[in-house]
Amino acid sequence: MEWRRGKSVGRGSFCSVNLAIPTGDSNLVKLPQLMAVKSAFVSECSLLQREREILTHLRDCPQIIRCLGDDHTIENGQRFYNVFLEFASRGTLADLLKKSGGALIESEVRRYTKSILSGLRFIHEKGFVHCDIKLQNILVCSDSDGSDDVKIADFGLAKRVGAVENLNLRGTPLYMSPESITCNEHEAPGDVWSLGCAVAEMVMGRPAWNRRADTDISALLFRIGFGEELPEIPEEMSEQGKDFLRKCFVKDPSKRWTAEMLLNHPFVAEDIVSLPQGNKPSPSPRSAFDFPEWNSVSCSSSSSDYYPCDQEQSRRPVSNSSSSSSPVDRIQKLMTQRRPNWESSDSWISVR
Repeated sequence: MEWRRGKSVGRGSFCSVNLAIPTGDSNLVKLPQLMAVKSAFVSECSLLQREREILTHLRDCPQIIRCLGDDHTIENGQRFYNVFLEFASRGTLADLLKKSGGALIESEVRRYTKSILSGLRFIHEKGFVHCDIKLQNILVCSDSDGSDDVKIADFGLAKRVGAVENLNLRGTPLYMSPESITCNEHEAPGDVWSLGCAVAEMVMGRPAWNRRADTDISALLFRIGFGEELPEIPEEMSEQGKDFLRKCFVKDPSKRWTAEMLLNHPFVAEDIVSLPQGNKPSPSPRSAFDFPEWNSVSCSSSSSDYYPCDQEQSRRPVSNSSSSSSPVDRIQKLMTQRRPNWESSDSWISVR
């Protein structure tokens, strides 16, 4: 199809995200007038190709961002692989949290949580694991009636259930489950743990793991994987909300509630209007928690102004030469940095 590339709305080590509009005749039907296009050099597009394939399997779920097709282009002498995605004009849940003044009221949290759970149930039923559920990877969209809804995006780290891949660490440290750190186990229960961290953050306006500004990643990973402590459960939540998080924050993944089970929990299953919404806490300072080095490990995408993309910090998969390596070794094998050299422009570029 013919389309035009617009301004950049995200960039990372191996991909960039731009606005895009279709022009002329299109081979794809019912294309929206504004899309997001995720692009990577052909030489580095394997993860983007896999993301596109996974999104094709998940296209029937309204709580998952839609893939609208793909193509190859040559621009400025470089060959690119492009994936066209539904554009979320409202940004991410992380953006919404910042705009709210520090936290969301519980009725909103419950509504967003129910949508995320519906998406997770579908992902798991189809035999996949997202592996990087966090507020930056949940997009906020406007329904036809003008109300907000959320959709799961960024499947750069997603995998088949049971598949073993050579990654020492997968995901974002603040959202990683204990078993993902100690056993390199990344399955459906890990998505539920990550969801619990996201829900707590929406309520408190800060991450569920309380930590010092000078705490490094290794110290946090040891704390999550080997300590007895659990993520913080907000005191301001209703009892139903607290119980919901307790079901997410079970150390043993075999005893953790599934997305299917959680959809029947009163926190999301009962009428939102009938339950107490709680008091909105005063805004919490966020500067002490905004560390770029705490973003997704490996090749996950992260937030941008409007759409998640690979974080500018490099997260290439690292070969795990020995499946018997200790958790300490896995934690210490962090990613090397490599910054991209994407050039953004606010001008439109015709692409054929």
